[in-house]
Amino acid sequence: MILSNPSPKQVIKAEEIYQAKTRLQKIVNTTPLLYHPTLSEKYDCHLYLKREDLQVVRSYKIRGAYNKLVKMTEAEKANGIVCASAGNHAQGVALACKLLQVKGKVYMPETTPAQKIEKVRFFGKEWVEVVLVGDTFDAAQQEALKYCQAKEKTFLPPFDDLDVIAGQGTVGLEILNACDRQIDWVLLPVGGGGLAAGVGSLFQQISPQTKILGVEPQGAPAMYESLKANKIVSLDKIDPFVDGAAVKKVGTHTFAICKEVLEAILLVPEGKVCTTILELYNQEAIVVEPAGALTIAALDLCREKIKGKNVVCVISGGNNDITRTEEIKERSLLYQGIKHYFIIRFPQRAGALREFLNQVLGPKDDITHFEYTKKNNRLAGPALVGLELNNPDDYPGLLKRMDDHEIPYQALNDNPMLFDLLV
Repeated sequence: MILSNPSPKQVIKAEEIYQAKTRLQKIVNTTPLLYHPTLSEKYDCHLYLKREDLQVVRSYKIRGAYNKLVKMTEAEKANGIVCASAGNHAQGVALACKLLQVKGKVYMPETTPAQKIEKVRFFGKEWVEVVLVGDTFDAAQQEALKYCQAKEKTFLPPFDDLDVIAGQGTVGLEILNACDRQIDWVLLPVGGGGLAAGVGSLFQQISPQTKILGVEPQGAPAMYESLKANKIVSLDKIDPFVDGAAVKKVGTHTFAICKEVLEAILLVPEGKVCTTILELYNQEAIVVEPAGALTIAALDLCREKIKGKNVVCVISGGNNDITRTEEIKERSLLYQGIKHYFIIRFPQRAGALREFLNQVLGPKDDITHFEYTKKNNRLAGPALVGLELNNPDDYPGLLKRMDDHEIPYQALNDNPMLFDLLV
């Protein structure tokens, strides 16, 4: 197994990022930095979106993948390369392999959205083989590393590599070149930390007055916990929903660099990410994947910091699978407090459900889910009921009416174990 850059190193030199930009000049799109009047007004700042969702592979990952692969020796290229990815890095590697005519083997979690898997095959053509294994990125990476060890292949890391980090840092160069204002804050999504390490390194040297905020999903706070502990922490369990930013363990290089360049890490609930995805699509016709929505979703958490400032949010990717739309809507409604699930014990007699509808439900409340099986020789039977409210403020009134009518119930939204089991 061949692993490059074995020793940690703090910050990538700006010169290396400029060199990466030269290598990528004819390969990647210089994506637009667009002023966003609606968000600027909402947060009382001057807010710009760096649209990496409009990149060649609809994410910034092609930058690091190509910069790493093009620098490999001819012997390494001839031997073929291996990578592991939840989707976007795999697409970047696939396109780089096709452009440079290098054979690649791509390990992806079995939970990867079908859209991303098909895109890897599309970009790589006959130069890339896809292997689906494990439920998380970390599991897929373990299998990829085992294969590298057995076959003596070169592993192309998704984030923990200095050439990959330098390639991702070119996003920062484009931001600086495109913005005619002094930039006060840059918000970057953080998974393994490659983008944050690269862009953060550049701004520390070229625009040190700019502060960098990293944003992680609440269900996968690997960098947050590592910085908090002042050492790399491996999470036991993560929520893989924000698949482009959900890792159990960050990199040695990325941790060391992010420790130097990040002002703070913000954690965003997955439900808030879903609400943001829907808002961007419905209001702005912008299609983003969960990781691509992280920085916009985090703006409420730093409202006071960015007030009156010049702010850049990096939209890291737009590879969203349309088959996930219902899950995204469900998570959004749950987060907003509009949708609630209960176990309710109904008397086993005619008219019990009608009484519930007439006496308990508000005029604009709706039953969206109902599972009930009559039990023999019992006075009451449990039902799994999903309710959608017109307004989250209606929830206390709903509970009061159930209590007033002495209806036995258990709320599931705040009981993760039961919720996951039953819903």
